[in-house]
Formats: sequence, C-alpha cells, structure tokens
Amino acid sequence: MRVYPASALSRNQEMWRLWASGLSLEDIGGALGKPPGSIYMAAASCGGIRPQPRQRASAALSQSEREEISRGVASGESMRAIGRRLGRCASTVSREIARNGGIDSYRAQAADEATWARASRPKQCKLGRLPRLRLEVARKLKLGWSPEQISRRLRAEHALDPEMHVSHETIYRTLFVQARGVFRKQLTEHLRRSGYIRRARKLQSAHRGGIVDPISIRERPAEAEDRAVPGHWEGDLLAGGRSSHIATLVERHSRFVILMKVKSKDANEFADALARKIRRLPSELRRSLTWDRGTEMASHKRFTVASDVKVYFCDPRSPWQRGSNENTNGLLRQYFPKSADMSAYDQKYLNKIAERLNGRPRETLNWKTPAEALEASVASTT
Repeated sequence: MRVYPASALSRNQEMWRLWASGLSLEDIGGALGKPPGSIYMAAASCGGIRPQPRQRASAALSQSEREEISRGVASGESMRAIGRRLGRCASTVSREIARNGGIDSYRAQAADEATWARASRPKQCKLGRLPRLRLEVARKLKLGWSPEQISRRLRAEHALDPEMHVSHETIYRTLFVQARGVFRKQLTEHLRRSGYIRRARKLQSAHRGGIVDPISIRERPAEAEDRAVPGHWEGDLLAGGRSSHIATLVERHSRFVILMKVKSKDANEFADALARKIRRLPSELRRSLTWDRGTEMASHKRFTVASDVKVYFCDPRSPWQRGSNENTNGLLRQYFPKSADMSAYDQKYLNKIAERLNGRPRETLNWKTPAEALEASVASTT
C-alpha cells in the first residue's frame, strides 16, 4: 500500500471538497497547484465519486501490535509468549508472521501495509449479485430512463420484493465506479449526461444556466465574419495557477492583442473592468465582442450598457469559433505557462507582452505587424 504523508492526504481531501462544490478542473488545479489533467485522472480513477474512507476493523491487529510482534521475533520469543503479552492467541501471531514473510523476513511496517492492501477487496455490488435486477435496470437505461426514474419505478412495480429495489445512487456507482463490467460501457451513453465520470450537480447547473439570454455568434454582423472592417474582437480568459487569470482580447481584422489584468471572476466586477478597458478605444474599434460560454461573462448585458458593445457567444464547447483568440492564447503560453500565477503579473508587464506580439510580423497580414495593420485600417475608416 502506498503511504501518503499528512500533507498529501489533506490535499486529497481538499480536492474532493472542491470537486463536490462544482468547481472546474482548472480552478481545482489552480487552488492545489496541480495541472487540470492530474485532477481529472485522480477523480476519474473513482468515477468522479468520492471514495468512502477506509477504517481498520476493531478485531484486526494494529500497527503497534505488529511492532511488538516484530520485536518479539527479533529477540527469539515463542509465538505463545508474544501472544500472551498482546492478549492474542498464539495462532493469530503465527498466521500473521507466516503471511508476511515468515520469521526471517517479518517487518511490522511492511506487514501493516500489505495487510491494508489485501483488505481492499470491495464487496460485490447489488447489481452484480442479482441478474434479474441487473437486466431490468439495463433495459430501462436503454430506453433513456434516468437512474432516479428507474429506482422509483422499480419500487412501485415490485413493492413486496426488496431484491428488486435499488437506489439511483447505487446505479450511478455501478456505472461509474464499482463494477463497470456489470454493465457494458455503452450503457453510460444512455444517461442524459453521458461519460465515465460523474460531476457535481452545481457544475452542471452552472454550465446550463450561467449565461442568461446569450446572443448567438450566428447573429454577429457579416462584416465581423469576413474581417472586412476593424473593431470586432474575440475574448477569453487565459488561466494560470492558483485559480488566476488574465483577459485576452484579439481584434479580428488586424489580430491586434490587448491583455488585461483580472482581479476577480465575479461577473459584475469583470463586466465593469472590461467595459472600462473597451471604452478607452476609439469608437470605430468598438463594434462587437465574441466570447465563449464562461460564466465570467454572465453580466454581458451590464457590459453592453457600459461600453455600447454587443457580446456574441460561441456555441458550447466550440472554441474554434474564436480562432484568432485561441491561436493568440497559444502564443501567449510562451510568456504565461499554465502553472504560472497570473496574479503576479502587473498591467505594465501585460502591456509589454502585448506590445511584443503586436510588433511581430504575421504571414496572414502579408508580413505586416498587427499594430501596422490596425493603424492602416483605422486610418482608412476615418
């Protein structure tokens, strides 16, 4: 068994607490100083469901007793003598030594870890033990029923047969954790939220309802789509360590970059700060803004009132619809690694990096720089 130091155990507990609160992988990783991929792998190993804490059985030998056995073996004591001192049967001591290397190799720490590991044999789940119940649950899953609908219907249809009763949580645990071999993996595809890892309801709700009355990217003016005139922007947050971010804005016509320090992801605070930044631009450069579905833009109406710039939202999970911004964020990773604490950079440094990118010739601009392209386009519209 792997033995974790106290700090690692506390980090593990904190990870599950944040996971249950519905935070994103990026936010959890930032809070713990770990990459999002590590958080995902740790959660996925348990199907996204926090494992129950393990406890040592009251009748089992403790580590201190094993240390007494180890000292007794080293001093040549008999099994009976060791057992009398511990208040245990000699046969208990004998079996303990035999299954953990024998008299010549017995070590208390190794024996305790090996016993803990051997004890990790999960009880077969209810759906694995009862074929009739399993087939009925599988049939209803294929019909598109949710686990809660299945659970309640089975209790109604088999009121006098407890073996046909199963909670919706048990169905979820069977699908995601306990015995994926019990159900074919394809059965999870029939869940309304398919996949092999369970997320907190809070996060699911945030994804569904974080943006109220969004204006679809399909309603964006044609001049923004074909990059015909300047003033149409794409925006996003570039995430770093410890749940820190900077805002990135890219002008579609010239690929001109603006970076903005973000003090908070609170929707109202972010809307106000972004509006102040946009209002500094000339009026001909304030036509539209395209954003993803991040909840930092939940107050988009407030932003529009303050800046007179409409916000258009990409389709869910469609970052390619903000291609210029995505490409620029990739370039920015040279200066802002994912593990970096973005709050450590001041606005002066962000301006310096933006200036560096805006002074770099781009093939897509016929080897002009974004600054030159923006200056020329603004001059042509005035």
